[in-house]
Amino acid sequence: MLALIQRVTEASVRVGGDTVGAIGPGLLALVGIEPGDGEAQARRMADRLLGYRVFADEAGRMNLGLAETGGGLLLVSQFTLAADTRSGMRPGFSTAAAPELAEPVFSRLVAICREKHAGGVETGRFGAHMHVSLVNDGPVTFLLRA
Repeated sequence: MLALIQRVTEASVRVGGDTVGAIGPGLLALVGIEPGDGEAQARRMADRLLGYRVFADEAGRMNLGLAETGGGLLLVSQFTLAADTRSGMRPGFSTAAAPELAEPVFSRLVAICREKHAGGVETGRFGAHMHVSLVNDGPVTFLLRA
């Protein structure tokens, strides 16, 4: 499981012109599910998303995680994140989990994050064509693996 996280001042997801998820300050996480991902990876990624220290403390150092700041978390499934881009000029998707395997794992990640984070967890819509808008704060962007 991969997550490309971006510290944001705001982010939203629209599907067919309707906003389906939106947050203020917090993290946007684009999540790619790989073959073999399951409960263990979902739990590890939830811990990393909520605890990864990318927010400034009173001294201006990145010492606080999302759980400490109470910011929002916007989770967006993105199978292209798990693509194989090592060769050629076209991505290969055999390294991404099939939708019928990925959706329950992504849903489990969302559920775990909602159980653990009172700051609010929003999502896009699995498998939909989405328009993601964000204002990256920093910019601060990291690629996490679980």
